[in-house]
Amino acid sequence: MIPPVHGKRDHRGRERYVLTDTRHGHVWGVCKAVGGLFGEPRRGTYELFGWVPDDDVRGWLSGRVWLVPDDGALEPWLLEDAESLGPLPGSDSLVLTGQDDYKGPPEGHRGLVRAHDGSRWLGSCREFARVLPPERAAPPLVLRGLDQGDRLRTALRTGTRRALDLEQAVLEIRDARGEPLTDRLLWATVRDWGPSSYGADLIDLELGGESFTPVPMYAQPVWERWFAGPPDTPGAWAGFDTRRREVWLDLVRDRACRRTRRDRPAAHAYELEGRRITDEPGLYLALGEAVNGPGGYFGGCIDALTDCLRGSFGHTAPATLLWRDAATARERLSRNLAPGGRPFDLFAEVLDVLAEGGMRVTLV
Repeated sequence: MIPPVHGKRDHRGRERYVLTDTRHGHVWGVCKAVGGLFGEPRRGTYELFGWVPDDDVRGWLSGRVWLVPDDGALEPWLLEDAESLGPLPGSDSLVLTGQDDYKGPPEGHRGLVRAHDGSRWLGSCREFARVLPPERAAPPLVLRGLDQGDRLRTALRTGTRRALDLEQAVLEIRDARGEPLTDRLLWATVRDWGPSSYGADLIDLELGGESFTPVPMYAQPVWERWFAGPPDTPGAWAGFDTRRREVWLDLVRDRACRRTRRDRPAAHAYELEGRRITDEPGLYLALGEAVNGPGGYFGGCIDALTDCLRGSFGHTAPATLLWRDAATARERLSRNLAPGGRPFDLFAEVLDVLAEGGMRVTLV
């Protein structure tokens, strides 16, 4: 049976979702709402034995926590969106969870490991092990009010297992204005379908969720803000915490990659409002708005900023940038740690990159 919808329902059809075949590019269908878009992604869980804290470690820690082997024999390991579950009762262990598919630590590493979140050392442990989570069924993805393409209609009519395996697809997500916002890759296997309450000739299509990574629940307020369309005033992200600012930056980056833009002529004068730059994502969000207006993108890390300065992202060298309230960023972003733990000054590094890219910065 098709389960209740967990995503946002909008009978006015303001959100548009397009399921597209990645191999041939044909559209399987267009729908009005998606159930299961938001959820709790699977996370790696680690027990850090013999934990010695250097700082308070509670709750959500950072978008990036690096685990650095003390002997230097191995590269640092990355846990994204890391969260501390606190000490394990009756032990000297700390439990961390995070997204570790990219550079997660090896199983059962022994030897001193230090942990930092990019700005402070959190502590150290003598060894750690991955805690296997209990098996749980992946929730389905339900496309509500789906207007079927001809190929999907044929597949459903055929009804065989092979026909219902739509293989790799992308769920393209547009805002209320119909502009591309972001997308999600999945392996689309049809489980069930039936008439939809959204209208005649529309169906609700249930896809298996085993290969789909849901958008975390904490990101939903940011996504819903963007579903309505891009912001029309600067600083709409300022009220969010660092975790949700990173979500905002991801959407800004995805949207920018789907849009064409013209570079402003050389000698343009930009202004950056710096009082909201209290963390790293805030830095790049403010830079993006200074160059490309509300919801604009101009890099999300040092390498991306360097690329943007080379052109095709709104800027033509030489140019000038008036950075107001620069003291806020200087205070918050001058003491950082590279993945291996080397101290560096992100504020100064950004100024150097801007200067090398032909943007003369005046700090006030």
